[in-house]
Amino acid sequence: MNTTANYHPPPSSQPPFSDSDLDSDSDSENFQVGSDLSNSIFKTYLEFSSSSSSSSSITAVDLSKIQSFLTSSSSGALSCLICLERIRPSDPTWSCSSLCFALFHLLCIQSWARQSSDLSAARAAARLPITAETAAKQATWNCPKCRSSYSKSEIPRCYLCFCGKLRDPPSDNPWILPHSCGEICNRPLPNNCGHFCLLLCHPGPCPSCPKSVKARCFCGSVEDFRRCGFKNFSCNKLCKKRLDCNKHNCSEICHPGTCPPCRARETYRCRCGKKEEEKDCCDRDYRCENECKKLLNCGKHVCKRGCHGGDCGECPLQGNRTCPCGKRIYEGLPCDGVAPVCGATCNKLLNCGFHRCPERCHKGSCVETCRTMVKKACRCGGLKKEVPCYQDLSCERKCLRMRDCGRHACKRRCCDGDCPPCSEVCDKRLRCKNHKCPAPCHRGACAPCPIMVTISCACGETHFEVPCGTEMDHKPPKCRKLCKIAPLCRHASTSKPHRCHYGACPPCRAPCEEEYPCGHKCNLRCHGPRPPPNPEFTLKPKKKKSNHQTECTPGTPCPPCPELVWRPCVGEHFGAERMMVCSNTTRFSCDNLCGNLLPCGNHYCTKTCHPLETQPSSSGHQKRSESCEVCNLPCQKVRMPKCSHPCSLPCHPGECLPCKVLVKRSCHCGAMVHAFECIHYNNLSEKDQVAARSCGGPCHRKLPNCTHLCPEICHVDKCPAPDKCSKKVTVRCKCQTLKKEWICQDVQAAYRDTGNDPKDIPKNQFGLGLLPCNSDCKSKVQEVESALQLRKPKVLEKKEPENEKHGPKRRKRRDRIQEGKQVSRFQEFVASVKRLLLFIIIGAALIAVTYYSYKGLLQLSDWMNEVELQRARRRRSRF
Repeated sequence: MNTTANYHPPPSSQPPFSDSDLDSDSDSENFQVGSDLSNSIFKTYLEFSSSSSSSSSITAVDLSKIQSFLTSSSSGALSCLICLERIRPSDPTWSCSSLCFALFHLLCIQSWARQSSDLSAARAAARLPITAETAAKQATWNCPKCRSSYSKSEIPRCYLCFCGKLRDPPSDNPWILPHSCGEICNRPLPNNCGHFCLLLCHPGPCPSCPKSVKARCFCGSVEDFRRCGFKNFSCNKLCKKRLDCNKHNCSEICHPGTCPPCRARETYRCRCGKKEEEKDCCDRDYRCENECKKLLNCGKHVCKRGCHGGDCGECPLQGNRTCPCGKRIYEGLPCDGVAPVCGATCNKLLNCGFHRCPERCHKGSCVETCRTMVKKACRCGGLKKEVPCYQDLSCERKCLRMRDCGRHACKRRCCDGDCPPCSEVCDKRLRCKNHKCPAPCHRGACAPCPIMVTISCACGETHFEVPCGTEMDHKPPKCRKLCKIAPLCRHASTSKPHRCHYGACPPCRAPCEEEYPCGHKCNLRCHGPRPPPNPEFTLKPKKKKSNHQTECTPGTPCPPCPELVWRPCVGEHFGAERMMVCSNTTRFSCDNLCGNLLPCGNHYCTKTCHPLETQPSSSGHQKRSESCEVCNLPCQKVRMPKCSHPCSLPCHPGECLPCKVLVKRSCHCGAMVHAFECIHYNNLSEKDQVAARSCGGPCHRKLPNCTHLCPEICHVDKCPAPDKCSKKVTVRCKCQTLKKEWICQDVQAAYRDTGNDPKDIPKNQFGLGLLPCNSDCKSKVQEVESALQLRKPKVLEKKEPENEKHGPKRRKRRDRIQEGKQVSRFQEFVASVKRLLLFIIIGAALIAVTYYSYKGLLQLSDWMNEVELQRARRRRSRF
């Protein structure tokens, strides 16, 4: 199996190859040598090809194998498929000459061939009835890659060049292909055209013959000059050769080989002529499914053969006939007569091939199954038993012999010892470490991984193949053609072209000069978008990473503008500007107070500097602002007209709302209270306020010099003429026996005459003592005292001496409680007996609780022991 796969090396951390990298001395020298080798090897072949009329694409296909080998050799990518090691120019090698033309180390292929042939001989000797010597002579080995078979005598024994003419070819000549003799190949070309290879000694298959010859097309109608290797061609016209039916011509386009069967549709009769069907011309001779049924020559029977052509033949029942068993012959019987049975034993050999039919001569076939009891042994010989002859005997014993793989047992029931080859898949990990062995389970080493990995440059023009598993050990080929990837930056029209490379294209060296929205220009090196690297052609990572850091990551937008500009603070205070980077949109505070007038219009913001409002910035976008603080002070404005009530609203702009507070004002005399709205009361004049506060009734204020009230209507200030009270006052003597009515102003004058101020006289004594007492007053006083003596109770006259001393109330209460607490001795005895009985009951209860608790614990312990014994018995019964 010869399969290939594209390999994509991993991306590299190193910068991509530049023009200077591709022009290094060592690389250019190696590449130039490879180019010269290709020119020298193909020179003679190309001279013949150029004179031929064939296309150059055919030449490229013929030389692709050799060109790939040359590329691999110049890149040092040749690897042995067996050991996966690099093939050096000085290493002895051997190449397969059948299909793949793969190159191997001579020692590796010799070891591989010996092991394979020995294993093949051992397997043949074990499975075939031949001797070990014969098996060793007939043993073969296979190519590790294409699995082409070679005999044991073809095991390579010496190091030959590719064409096989020179032994131990030189390896020190740089102008000769490694492992080549440098002479003309001169091997017979394929297709046995009679010409020989004109290339220098080369690896791989010889290309098609480049000589021009006169040749005809497949159908023979067109004659043309063609390259000898491609002299077989089609004229692309109808073939028109006579087909096998000798009736129709071929309708296919000119083609190689024999013409296809004739597909012309017609109606044909079968061989017996009874049935007609439409068939292809190539299927015109067919047989129907009916019997012939033609009357035979005897005139009594019909032909029982199937559909056939020609004469039906003689009647099979004519002539000498025998009984069914064939022992007795009857002569002269007519064809329609029945041959009688002879009565002897049939004795025909049954289907088993060992026993004969035991029945008497009979018509028809003998029994199909031989029921004779015989002693049989199974295939493995482990069971012997008498069974009917037709019945096969097999046991259920599994074969434990190891199969030829040496890893798996046979496990076939009643095996006869000839175990079949192992049907399992080997599935061992191959040396490439990428695939598993797909072959059936086998002995010895697995065949190398046949997959070849193609490593090519980015454009795919330069490539070579390496064995699977070695792709990470080879460097990708370097291509001298220009890179086909167009730059994506804004300098694409002026950028310098570069050569084919792996990974991303080299960065553009021109300055960016892209204009920012602020008006400045980017002064960095070009960092525009770069074409993405082809994922199929990328470099593998290096162990050492470059410490070089570019100014800007390619494929990213321009960095923020780095120019320095003056920026004001967020509060736009005068003299607080700072020098900042143009792209830095960070807003700063100057740490001063804001000082902005608050919405209330009465106070100023005391916060640290902050944005006053949402304003468009220099970059064109809106900046978020922070509002000034909220004034939480109460309203301190003076209301007009003035009042003592503060404004109920917080600090606010404009005038305060009218004061709706109810103001209580008493009337002038104090008899009632009026409620006014503050705004209404304060808007009144002083005269209107006095009139509004008057209750309209009497003054009700007490005059200062007497006990009477002011008789005027409710008025302001002091009552008028307090000394001229005209009310009547009852005047009495000291014993209150005599009385008269005076005018209040006379009573005041009388008090003043006696030297007393009327203001100091109590109300209940006003007018008392102003009249002098007479004789009638004394007799009346005596009568009153005697009447009072008679009215006093007698109990009060006798007072106990104990009540003479009056103690405090707490002491009296304590004495009464102590008198109530005095008890008798009988009551004390009864109380002591009750206490004794209570102690006895509590003790008995404690004893009972302790006893029953202890008894319950014993019962619980016995139950747990019984459960444990039952568990132990169950365990014993299990074992």
